[in-house]
Amino acid sequence: MADQTLAVPQPLTLKERAFDEFKRLLVIFLYLWVVFGLLVLHSSIVLYQRHLDYADHTLAIVNAFIFAKVLLLGEHFHFGTRFDKRPLIYPILYKCLVFTVLFILFHLLESIVIGVWHGHTVAESIPPLFGWNPRGLLSVAIVGFVLLLPFFGFREIVRVIGRDKMRALLFHRREHDPSLA
Repeated sequence: MADQTLAVPQPLTLKERAFDEFKRLLVIFLYLWVVFGLLVLHSSIVLYQRHLDYADHTLAIVNAFIFAKVLLLGEHFHFGTRFDKRPLIYPILYKCLVFTVLFILFHLLESIVIGVWHGHTVAESIPPLFGWNPRGLLSVAIVGFVLLLPFFGFREIVRVIGRDKMRALLFHRREHDPSLA
């Protein structure tokens, strides 16, 4: 009889870990780029512009990359993991809340650094969106929170059922199950 011992998974090499991290960054970047690009497109339509503002679209790409890295760093430091053992709705909503606040704080810091770099004061560098207007801040927070719901919903489901199972559910053909009809 053949020895049927279970294979012990080997730790990933530095190259494999780097590639895995790059894939995670790429997925987050693409999601955020679509979101930020849609927000810029929406802004263009609302403001009745006759052309797309390419500078804003370029900024959407740059911000998507920066915020993707912020999100990965937040995950690395275990931000938002307080409710990971609870039913999925709790970690999904909590992570949306935590990362919405993190993104707003980072955007504020980014705007101040850029403003100071261009010779403005800190007060002049605060984005008009935050300009001491609670409604503006609240609307940005709500939009950010809602835009993160599908992202964290999908990620939490993957965390619970596993990447392989999710990949199989999404990309492999399933046979018809008459008991589900």
